[in-house]
Amino acid sequence: MIFRLLTWLLAISSFATVAHAQYVLSDGTDVAPLEMFQECDVCPEMIVLPLGEFLMGGPPGESKQNVKFDEAGNWIPVTPDNPYIAFHEGPVHKVTVDLPVAMGRNEITHDQWMTCVHDGGCGGYEPQDFIRLPKSKRAKVRGNHPVITVSYLDAIAYIDWLNSKVGMDVYRLPTEAEWEYAARAGTQTPFAQGEEVTTDQVNFLGSATEIMLGEERPDLVSRGKPVPVDQLDAANAWGLRHMSGNVIERTMSCWTDKYAGWDTSSRYLEMALETPCAKIVSRGGAYPFAMDASRVANRGRALRDTRSTLAGFRVLREFKQAP
Repeated sequence: MIFRLLTWLLAISSFATVAHAQYVLSDGTDVAPLEMFQECDVCPEMIVLPLGEFLMGGPPGESKQNVKFDEAGNWIPVTPDNPYIAFHEGPVHKVTVDLPVAMGRNEITHDQWMTCVHDGGCGGYEPQDFIRLPKSKRAKVRGNHPVITVSYLDAIAYIDWLNSKVGMDVYRLPTEAEWEYAARAGTQTPFAQGEEVTTDQVNFLGSATEIMLGEERPDLVSRGKPVPVDQLDAANAWGLRHMSGNVIERTMSCWTDKYAGWDTSSRYLEMALETPCAKIVSRGGAYPFAMDASRVANRGRALRDTRSTLAGFRVLREFKQAP
């Protein structure tokens, strides 16, 4: 109860501090928190985030994972006497979001990526446009599907092209603090929609969730492939779609085994820019994983050059506050 009350107070303060804030786009247009904009004809739709505070990370016991590694590296069942604790998701700590930003409404799509390629950007790389299914079948993931088989380095190439279109160095990947703040959208529950989600809200794998929970869940669907970014009732309270599920999303933050407890989003950005690392943090879960992997606090990692059919990205835009 105290944890939920603190969450509510933080959410109230988030909006109270930015009620009249205005930010300026490259063409001089003013935008305010929770407004959506598209800065150029080939730019992604963006939603301005309010400034504020939130509790970052997942408390012990939030994850419902029912197996874990033992000291010898073998998978063993979780028991009440030997629980699974996601130490890499903690410690939970308060973060003040002090940098004004907008987050992509959607994951970058295959069409948006190919627009970059056809314009001479993105290194000319054409990513995979299908998912392999059982029985040698394939599912197309073109058009408005999220782009897949793009690495962190590929994402940077797209962002370089995007910045060239607006004539300003303002777009980048989010840090994991900015990503989690956007995904929570003023909530502190495991998902922005509550304690659990349905497969109508989040694209995760129902069959894997049944195994994880140890119970039948005929209400959950197993698609086994990404869906278009505008499909499902997948938006959180701030209008951001598929922050949980669909495809994993790359961030610009370096992987750490636990949080250092940095208390501002500007500090997270500073460390992401200054700390060289081989592995970066991925967030959001994906279509072939159980519900648990789509929790807002869940963290993954990947090498900077890893390309995967599970992973894509969304972009962030920085602002300076108008006088």
